[in-house]
Amino acid sequence: MLLNRKFVSEVGLKEALPAETYLKRLPAVRFLERGNGLRFDSGVTFFVGENGSGKSTLLEAIAVARGFNPEGGGLGLRSHHFSTADTHSELHRYLRIARGFSNPKNGWFLRAESFYNDLSYLDEAWETSSHHACSHGESFLARIGEFRGNGLFLLDEPEAALSPMRLMDLMCRMRELERENSQFVIATHSPMLMAFPGAKIFYFSENGIEEKTFRDTPHYQLTRRFLESPEKMFRELFGELF
Repeated sequence: MLLNRKFVSEVGLKEALPAETYLKRLPAVRFLERGNGLRFDSGVTFFVGENGSGKSTLLEAIAVARGFNPEGGGLGLRSHHFSTADTHSELHRYLRIARGFSNPKNGWFLRAESFYNDLSYLDEAWETSSHHACSHGESFLARIGEFRGNGLFLLDEPEAALSPMRLMDLMCRMRELERENSQFVIATHSPMLMAFPGAKIFYFSENGIEEKTFRDTPHYQLTRRFLESPEKMFRELFGELF
């Protein structure tokens, strides 16, 4: 059996959560409480599911447990910590994270809702104005361009900043970094991203967490139905003829 050398190779719970915590209402947390774990044996792993299923909460907990700033930011030479509001959950305190023998040399935790604050902090810390001198998507891709190999990158809904064409730019950069011993864990709603070659997809639902192919996800199936016949979909949604 080959050793798993990923920076995050397995995630589970090391102890029970408090009885009164709201986290117990999340299907993903209930799944972990039943003694289940998630194994990360691919360079790219996606967390996929409906809003409220717990995918972003688990991604945040992994990030904080691995030393990232809860509101987003980097590791390595350009690591930084800023805080505008203490809103992250306590789940990281209860996670058991198995990993390989080495630590990432760099990394980044992206939160779509705090990306602007992240860039503002960087401009102030580095005494530049470059991060706000272009569009949101261009700023995001510029940060991706600063990523280096042997890194751990945790991204929460990166598609929020990117057009379909720019999503393909992101995937090209992900492929380069994957070949340089980097690891990505990404929470996403984008079927385009889910199609990344060789990626593992964990689907979060009311029943817990299960592995799926991207064609088996509701995201892919619903998007395909819509694109093949938007008129039919609108008839179903609105009860009107188009």
